Amino acid sequence: REFAYVSLDGENRIAVYSVNEETGELAPGPDVETLSPAGGLTSDPTNRFLFASLRRAGQLASFRINRDGGLTLINTVEAGADPAYVATDRTGRFLLTAYYVPAMVAVHRIGEDGSLSESPLQEISTNDKAHAIMTDASNRFAFVPHTGPNAIYQFRFNEQTGLLSPNDPLIVNTGENTGPRQLAFHPKRDLVFFDYEQGSAIASYGVDRVTGQLAFRERLSSIPNEFTATNSNARIEIHPTGDFVYVANRGHDSLAGYRVDAKTGKLTSLGQTPAEPTPRGFTIEPGGRFLYAAGQSSDRLAAFRIHQHTGALDRFATYEVGKQPWWVHVIQLR
Repeated sequence: REFAYVSLDGENRIAVYSVNEETGELAPGPDVETLSPAGGLTSDPTNRFLFASLRRAGQLASFRINRDGGLTLINTVEAGADPAYVATDRTGRFLLTAYYVPAMVAVHRIGEDGSLSESPLQEISTNDKAHAIMTDASNRFAFVPHTGPNAIYQFRFNEQTGLLSPNDPLIVNTGENTGPRQLAFHPKRDLVFFDYEQGSAIASYGVDRVTGQLAFRERLSSIPNEFTATNSNARIEIHPTGDFVYVANRGHDSLAGYRVDAKTGKLTSLGQTPAEPTPRGFTIEPGGRFLYAAGQSSDRLAAFRIHQHTGALDRFATYEVGKQPWWVHVIQLR
């Protein structure tokens, strides 16, 4: 069974839906109230727990995922101002958080019951507008894109202690007017993709599996050449097969698609598919058949089928989900 969770910046709740695995259609489930609007969402690798950043309240919340997809609050901890992005490490024992305003990253321990430690294990100052954090497949390295200084920070990660340490070099400069925002690891190759918020582009980097260092490979635009209005990228997601990767355009209000060459990892643009206004968040369901994109300005969620051979997106439904949807997260329970 699959369930979708949508955080709402204009309401104190997370909207919950059951997903029809055959058609991709959504049915409303038991929503959960939150102390303040939720932002980033993530779950542990076994999908027992869901974690939410409560950005305005400066808190992190942990929920138990019930068999019917409903959420039961486990605990809420004080986390400091504006926790922008949350992700667990690959073991699911630690929650990593990137902070947009305080310019830092933090690590919390996750208990066996899914509870978050009241105090962080570690806080590290980085730079302006830290926007995401994620460990690689080996769980030995973590990367933190920053939209302020046009830089990606590289860390080593100890999965036994949950502690981060600076890699050498610590900083990868991405160039002026790029603004690396979020990232997506290729499931089969030593590749990671970043979307450039200010640069309206996708960039691929090789990941050295020994040193954990990034090496720039290529950059492609996410908008048509003839589009001259203001645009900024938001979310980036990769298909479970690794064959396709998508980037959200806010301004052009579209999803840019790319094919990933199976042998070389080289990107080829698939063009753009219209989405709801201001597609801040979107996700691909675990089976790789459907994509759900939230329209922050329209209060609606657009549902697309993914053509498995071409990567093309075919919109088949639109849902009213609530005020200012930010983040979409889909899990599969077995």
